[in-house]
This record gives sequence, C-alpha cells and structure tokens, in this order.
Amino acid sequence: MILVVRNVIQAARNAGALVCSQPARLAACAGLVFLLFAPDGLGAQKTAAPPANADCLDCHTDPTTTRSVQGRQIPMPVFPTNGFAGSVHARLSCTDCHTGVRELVHDPGLPPPDCSGCHAREAKEYSSSIHGVSHALGASGAAQCWDCHGSHEILPVADPSSPVYKMNLPQTCAKCHGNAQLTQEYGIQQPEAPREYTDSIHGRALLKMGLIVAPSCNDCHGVHDIKRPVDRDSPINHAHIAATCGKCHLGIERTYMKSVHGQLLAKGDSRGPVCTDCHTAHDIGDTAAVNFKALSDQRCGKCHADRLEHYRETYHGKAMALGRPNVASDVAACYDCHGYHDVLPPSNPDSSLAQGHILATCRQCHPGATMGFTQYMPHANAMDARHYPLLHLVFMCMTGLLAGTFAFFGLHTLAWLVRVAYLYLNDSKKFREAKIATQVDGEWFTRFAPFERLLHFMVVSSFLLLVITGMPLKFYDAGWARVIFAVIGGPDTARMLHRFGAVVTFIYFGLHLCSLAGKAWRGRRSLRDPDTGRLRLRRLAGVIWGPDSMVPSMQDWRDFVAHNRWFFGRGPRPQFDRWTYWEKFDYFAVFWGVAIIGASGLLMWFPTFFTRFLPGWILNIALIIHSDEALLAAGFIFSIHFFNTHFRIEKFPMDTVIFSGRISRNEMLHERKRWYDRLVSSGRLDDFRLRDEWFRWKNIARFFGYFFFGLGMVLLVLILYAMIRRLTH
Repeated sequence: MILVVRNVIQAARNAGALVCSQPARLAACAGLVFLLFAPDGLGAQKTAAPPANADCLDCHTDPTTTRSVQGRQIPMPVFPTNGFAGSVHARLSCTDCHTGVRELVHDPGLPPPDCSGCHAREAKEYSSSIHGVSHALGASGAAQCWDCHGSHEILPVADPSSPVYKMNLPQTCAKCHGNAQLTQEYGIQQPEAPREYTDSIHGRALLKMGLIVAPSCNDCHGVHDIKRPVDRDSPINHAHIAATCGKCHLGIERTYMKSVHGQLLAKGDSRGPVCTDCHTAHDIGDTAAVNFKALSDQRCGKCHADRLEHYRETYHGKAMALGRPNVASDVAACYDCHGYHDVLPPSNPDSSLAQGHILATCRQCHPGATMGFTQYMPHANAMDARHYPLLHLVFMCMTGLLAGTFAFFGLHTLAWLVRVAYLYLNDSKKFREAKIATQVDGEWFTRFAPFERLLHFMVVSSFLLLVITGMPLKFYDAGWARVIFAVIGGPDTARMLHRFGAVVTFIYFGLHLCSLAGKAWRGRRSLRDPDTGRLRLRRLAGVIWGPDSMVPSMQDWRDFVAHNRWFFGRGPRPQFDRWTYWEKFDYFAVFWGVAIIGASGLLMWFPTFFTRFLPGWILNIALIIHSDEALLAAGFIFSIHFFNTHFRIEKFPMDTVIFSGRISRNEMLHERKRWYDRLVSSGRLDDFRLRDEWFRWKNIARFFGYFFFGLGMVLLVLILYAMIRRLTH
C-alpha cells in the first residue's frame, strides 16, 4: 500500500503538480490511502467532490510551497495571512470563483476567476466599460474586478478598509492612472490626474478634511460602467458634464442652463463651454484662490481669443499679466463684468452688462462711477477702423507722430555721427587735444544756475521712475517686464510709484512756470518806456524771441540749415548762441510731454471724476495717447537726446554741465562763440563768471549722472528688444 502511495505522489510530481510541506504531504497521503481502499461507492463520491477551502489553504498559506514550471521549481502565490476568512466572500468556497479547479492537485494554467455568477449586472456594465472593452481587445493591463476590489480579502464598499471605499478610491485608481509606465504604454490621457485631484478642492476636501460628501473618482466617472469622454452615454461626455456636476451643484447647474453657455449646450452645440472648460477636470481650484482670476481669463480666451487680446491691452489685462496672484486678485477679470455661471449677452435684460445693470456692475470696483463711465470700451480694437473709427484715427496719428519724429531726428543724428566720426578719424590727435582743452581750462562761466540744476535732477529722476514703472505695462508680454514688476513688488506698488513720479513731474513743471512768471514780473518795467509808459514792442519781441529765450526763432532755422550743410561738408561748422535749436526742441518737448502725457494720465488716474462730464470712451483715447507718447518720450530721450548730450565723441562719455552748471571758456569759444561774443560786447561776461565751487561735489554729481545715463541705456535696450519681439511674433 505504501508503495502505491509513493508511486502516486511521484507521478504527481512528475506531472508538475504541487510540491508541498510535510503536513501537506501527510494530508495528501491520507487522502490517497482513503481513496484507494474505500468502498467503490464512497470512493467515487469523494473523487467527484471539489476540494475544501481548508485543503486549498494548506498549500496557499504555506510560504515554502513551490511548483514546477518547465523543470524549474518556483514559489507558488501564497497569502501571508488568511484574509479570505474576514472577507465578504468568507462563506463561499474557493471553487465558487475558481471554477477551473476540479481536483486538489490542479493544473497551474487556470482561467481567471469569474465574478459574473453572482454579479451579473456589474459584469454586464463592466463588459461595455473602457476597462472591459480594452481587456477584451487584448489590453492585459486593463483593470479587472480584483484590481479595484482586491482578490481574496474583498471587503464591503462601506468598510473604511476597502480599497473602493470613497476615501480610498483615489489611491486605488492611481495605481494604474498614476503609473507612468502604464499610462505611457496604453496612452492613458491625463496621466497627472491623480496628483491634480489630490491638490484640487475636491481632493483636499475628501482626503485632508474628511468631508465624505466631496466627490471621489466614481462620482464623476461612474463605477463599473466607466467610459471614455467621447462615448455619448458617458457621464463625462461634453453633453452630460453639467448634469454630472449638477448632482452636487444643483443650484449652479440651474443657473448655468439659463446662461448663454447653457443654452448652447441645450441645443447640442459643441461650442457651449461646460464646467470642465472653465474649472478643468481634476485640478479644480478654489475660486477664492489667489491665482484663480488669472487662470479664468486664460480659459475664457480659449473661446474668446479676440476679446482676451484686446482686454490685455487695458490696464486690467496688463496688471493681471504682470502681477503676482495675490496682487492681481484686485484687478477686474472677465467674470467680474460678465458674470460667473449666469453669463448672458448684453442684449438680455437680465445680463450684468444690460443697460439697467451695467452701472451697478461697474460700481463693484468703481463706487463713484456714473453712466458716462459705462461707455468705456474694455475690448476696443484701435486697428478696427470700421467699428472704432475715432480710436483708429487717434492711433494712426500717434503712430505717424512716432514714426515721423524718429525718422527725422534719426537721420539728423546719423548725419551728425558720421560727420564727427570722419573728423575724428581724419585727425584724432587734434580732436582729443581740443576735447581736453575744453575740460582743463582755468576760466569757467555759469551756464545753469543751481535752481535750474535742481529742476533737471527732478526731471531725470521722475522720468526714469515713470519709464521703469510704465514701460512694463506697455510691453507686458516681454519677460523683462515681469521681472521688473516682480522686483518692484507688483502692480499696486508700480502704480503708486508711477503716480509719485507724476506728482514730481507736476511739481517741477509748476516750479519752472513760477520762475518764468517771476522773471517776467521783475522785468515788467523794462518793457515800458519810462517817459510815455507805453509798451516797447521791439523789446518785448527781443525778450520773447531773443538769444536768451527758449522760444524758437528764425535764427534757429538758419542754424539748423547751416548745421546740416556742415554735416555734408557743404559749409563751415556754425557757431551757436546760448541755446541751440536741438536744445530748444528738447525744452518744448517737455512742455508737450507734460501736457499730453500728464492730461491723459490724469484721465486714467481719476476716471470716475472725469467721466462725470466726459464720455467713457475718452479713457480709451487717453490710453492710446498716454502709451504712445510715453514711448516717444522714452525712445527720444534715451537715443536722440543722449546722443546730443553724451554720445558725441567730443562729449563722450558724459557732458556734466547740467550737474556742474559750469562751462569753460574754450568750450564757449568752440561751440557757443556767438554767446561769448555777445556777453563781451554787452559787458556782461563777468556776470556769468563762475562763483561756485564745482570740484567739491563733482564726483557725487557724476555718480548720479552715470547711474541715470546707464539706467536709461538699459531701458532703451529693453524697449527695443520688446518692440522687435512683438513685431517678429
């Protein structure tokens, strides 16, 4: 009998059956002995009965159990603990699921478990899901029942330890959808979905705050019938997303369905945006988050690209693009005007932009707004002559002014540069000696009084501040603009500094006008005949257009013609008086700039005040004028003016006269001989002889001069880079 048992066991081994531990062998031997010597009827009955759970677990809980595969002994899958006893299927037999098992020693190549015997409805839903279809098509990695529910230790769905319990489901789904190798192999869309969901408002509410009412994966995608978004009966299909989200956000869904977006969706129009178009699918953020506004504008721009483009040309759009999120949150975004889920066309009486509601909408941010303010056009396109003819005209005029000014003075500067370079290369030694002679002369005269130098310092400092805080708004799409605003501290700080620069501008301009008025008052008696008391018209004309006046005269025109003749070698270099024609142009450019830039800036600074008696579209015009005139001023100062005063070889690297106020006799004879001769002939030369001490503080003045000069050059390069980048893109 023993020999027979041994032969049976050896035959089982040779056939590739299990190689069991000593207890298992004893049990197998006992069973075989019983079968061999039992009565025929009883033996046949035992042979037909399936193995008991305890018999299966004798091997499948023993870590030493091995099996033979192609002549090699490998470990058999075992359970570290008998989790099956505590599972929801504890009362079932192993063979209820593993239907292929007929004998205790079974073939290792068994078919997978079949859950449909008990879960027919779920199995039917699974078969038509993305997982079931993928698996049927040969995607062996597609999720099956046990990938989600577990295998032998399956617990009820309501059990907090179950892998499909609501709070555990995101981690269960992430086993596949967060697996980089698997997502790449099967082309799974949105491989970052698990991470995005964890960081979303839904994920934080469920996983961190424990709010069980927050949605988990199956609340949106379904349970066993998960399908692709393109499937028309999928809950995440475009046509059904609003209803899916509406299961939790019922009131918002009702509001949305009445909006222009919801009405498009109801008509079956795929252009109608749904919840995920604005809030995204998995990384849904809190609407109160600091960066939500900036993101919302970008999402609106997916469908309304033209509107977003022109919105970004407004202060709101530029500040949003340049601001840090916590600063930009104070700037109006699309939904601040158009509404949230209740977006309606302005023609609809219920729209927030309808005639009856638009003023209240504007007053959310501008409490003092009037109906005139509502005429502001936040999406105006200055290039559209048909719909915005006045804006287009202003834009074309400003563009012509920019192009004309730079073309004229650019050619003038180029001709001057070529002429001076020719003279320098022709006799550089003589040129350098003449330059040194103007700087080491022992006889000096006052050209600018301390008050005038103070005003110039205010001009330079305020102008640079205005450019630094203003140009990033004009070129908001350039990387350097964001860097500057980040260093400054964002739109709020930049706005405050910009207005401070404007106040300084108005102060120095007012001081200069007061000084002119004072001079006119002090000289009023000299304009009248002492005998008759009548006004001396010739003397008045001499004061207005004389050589000491900054008002352009015919002599300036003659100097301009003579200077250009000298550029081309057609005449001698002209001698100038106290002021040159280009200095007079710079002087009146400040008047023009303060008037144009200042007035347009005030309109934008106090929009609610000015629109009480002006139409709101005046703000659109003010923005065009302010922006283009500022570009003209910055470009002219940093190129044309810098060349006239600093870039010329005879002045390079810097003419410090505006800081020192002093000019040497040699320099007067070289450049302003008419002024020198006039002072000598009138006996007033000693009135201008230097009385202050420049050398005590020249290094400090030069430091500020070089700093301002260098900063201006950096800004010029950044402006040119931004303009070229915008033109090439």
